[in-house]
Amino acid sequence: MSDYMVTETTGPVAVRYRKIVMWIHWITAALVLMQVYIGFMFHRVLEQGTPERAYVFGWHKTWGALILLLALTRLAVRLLNPPPPYPSDHPKWRRFAAVWTHRLFYILLIVLPLTGLAAVSGRAEDGWVLLQLGLRIPAIPGIPKENEFGEVHEVLVWVTLALVVLHVSAALYNQFGDRGPVASRMWPFKATRQS
Repeated sequence: MSDYMVTETTGPVAVRYRKIVMWIHWITAALVLMQVYIGFMFHRVLEQGTPERAYVFGWHKTWGALILLLALTRLAVRLLNPPPPYPSDHPKWRRFAAVWTHRLFYILLIVLPLTGLAAVSGRAEDGWVLLQLGLRIPAIPGIPKENEFGEVHEVLVWVTLALVVLHVSAALYNQFGDRGPVASRMWPFKATRQS
């Protein structure tokens, strides 16, 4: 992930992301939004020790594991097939902000599930964390039963939400405010003016 994304351009036109990247992007976005909803419901609505809470928490862990797999898959795709640079009418400062926002997303989409796994690993009796659908993943060894990873996980959720707001705002601005070719890089957006 070099800074070619900031210094180079594709000229006056935008090159769309690969279809696999767009699919992973939108599936990940849906899962992250679902995770936020489940996380808030888990903490605010459901009473401690109820079967409903255990059921919802099981899905929270399952979706978290899936998000981690998708993030690692997308990172591999990105490293093997670097994304196209931005079109020339996209200012360098906005390219820089976009590149670093994406990099922070990659970090958070990997670190968030890992801090969640660390938070529950101390309570994994047999070395496995149970998920839904009969699935399980290995617990992180050596984590004490009482640990601070849950608090770290929650702080990272708020950082991720702030980044989501920034990302969505920039996408909407590119589509409806600027209306330039950069909007057409990701489905369903398209440019409405030429560079």
